[in-house]
Amino acid sequence: SAWRPPGPPGRLLPTQWPPGSSVSCGSYQPPLDLGELPPAAARSDLSARTSKWDNIYICKDPKINEATQEPVNCTNYTAYVECFPAPNITCKDYGGNETHFTGNEVGFLKPIPCRNVNGYSYKVAVALSLFLGWLGADRFYLGYPALGLLKFCTVGFCGIGSLIDFILISMQIVGPSDGSSYIIDYYGTRLTRLSITNETFRKTQLYP
Repeated sequence: SAWRPPGPPGRLLPTQWPPGSSVSCGSYQPPLDLGELPPAAARSDLSARTSKWDNIYICKDPKINEATQEPVNCTNYTAYVECFPAPNITCKDYGGNETHFTGNEVGFLKPIPCRNVNGYSYKVAVALSLFLGWLGADRFYLGYPALGLLKFCTVGFCGIGSLIDFILISMQIVGPSDGSSYIIDYYGTRLTRLSITNETFRKTQLYP
């Protein structure tokens, strides 16, 4: 049967290396320095050498806070999960110190992204927009009192504004006024808006 770390079930990952480490797998390969990405010319060789190392470690699923539906100890949009190297793996750091793993020890903590939430439920916002949007309840709930009052006085801009707000809230385009994210089930449906700025990394296209 496949190796599993102690505790709750985790998630098998492809070859991903902890920064600043090198790994020796048994006796068939020398340690590789994994702290720096090799030049493009050497990547094919690295790929061939590491093809035997798939699933060399396993990371647990994050513990989810029931109230926020985000990983526990989420700070600055980052949380950490425990990762366990497979049995008979030896990790060597840049100082030359080696650690031999039996499959039961935490090898490193893997950073995962998380979101900043502040108590605003996506389900509540959609429900308010659908049933009480013509009274501005959705805008009041999300922290837009001026727009909420305007919708209340105009009966949702004669229904047109209520329909537009329902679409915008459902598509998660309009969110809480404080800039936080909606509380949505961690394994539920989430929308991510992608954008390109001058800071966006543009990868050079390689043509055959």
